[in-house]
Amino acid sequence: MDHLSSTNIARILPVDGFQGTLVGRVWRPGLGPSVVAVRQDGLFDISSTCSTVSDLAAMDDPERLVKAAQGERIGSLEDIAANTAPDRRDSSKPWLLAPIDLQVVKAAGVTFAVSMLERVIEERARGDASAAAAIRAEVLRLVGDDLSRLKPGSAEAMALKEVLMAQGAWSQYLEVGIGPDAEVFTKAPTLSAVGAFMDAGLHPKSTWNNPEPEVVVIVTADGKIVGATLGNDVNLRDFEGRSALLLSKAKDNNASCSVGPFVRFFDATFSLDDVRQTTVTLTVEGEDGFRLEGSSSITKISRDPEDLVAQTVGPHHQYPDGFALFLGTMFAPTQDRGEPGMGFTHKHGDIVTIAAPKLGALINRMKPSSECEPWTFGIRALMSNLAQRGLINTRQAG
Repeated sequence: MDHLSSTNIARILPVDGFQGTLVGRVWRPGLGPSVVAVRQDGLFDISSTCSTVSDLAAMDDPERLVKAAQGERIGSLEDIAANTAPDRRDSSKPWLLAPIDLQVVKAAGVTFAVSMLERVIEERARGDASAAAAIRAEVLRLVGDDLSRLKPGSAEAMALKEVLMAQGAWSQYLEVGIGPDAEVFTKAPTLSAVGAFMDAGLHPKSTWNNPEPEVVVIVTADGKIVGATLGNDVNLRDFEGRSALLLSKAKDNNASCSVGPFVRFFDATFSLDDVRQTTVTLTVEGEDGFRLEGSSSITKISRDPEDLVAQTVGPHHQYPDGFALFLGTMFAPTQDRGEPGMGFTHKHGDIVTIAAPKLGALINRMKPSSECEPWTFGIRALMSNLAQRGLINTRQAG
């Protein structure tokens, strides 16, 4: 199975092609990471105009800047994408990177009713996939399967909480699902995300895990949402199910955060309302012939993107370089892949495609984190690289 097929490379663009304001990042051998404008006639290095995507997002009019920037053409999207997979890469030629850089990578959890119920099931199963089916039936009997109309933190939600507590059915996941406070956590360190066509990682000790297809919004230091991209919030159901205190181990491993393929900034062709109407689709294709399909519609989210952003940044917490926020997913795979009742889990080499009409497709191959490319280029390396290239933006100093 080839995730770098010409068909897949063509799919990474939005349905309207190059009409939007599309920005990515590319590693240029001999130079380093470069911000690129994605255009019909190729990828253009605009690093001399904005040395980081974080810097670009903070500007008053990213659309105008991207459209006006001249930049050096460094190659076609097809050629650079085809050179991205680590095992096929010619290190003398450019390859794609994740389209975010200095932004903190945050994620909102339990923002959809369906995934909330699956978290309750994980917790009760204590990470044991074989126990999930029976527990799922019992949880649905107690709380039902349609909580999408319930506004988190409302009087109705608090009344339901009291009923569930009286029945012994309360859960920490129900607390953040229908309570007043959203679950927002740090998904991955700055600069650690992988991009399209790169390998995405699973902790080698995990035996029950799944992809989480999500929209990722790009947010400035003052809390303004300026664009969006796609993400895979790779999840280890066994680790988190054993204990919520293992969240960091379940979520943050080498290559376990995939973002891309490009950031689409808001302009006349794309807005926050488009984000609110987005349906994200997921396909998992295994080397064993297994195929899984699913979708997640932002229209069914329990908390609006602006509410999630407001709970993330403000007087209580600042992000000077902005942040990328995963909005959560309603997709929680329960389809059996092996023995009945064992549900879904990844196998080595799975090809995961996360797509949305106006954001394109994010395609990755799954491997144990220990077999993915190690993360070595951090903030210190980036600052040193930009300084050597004369690209440090002194306007942001202080």
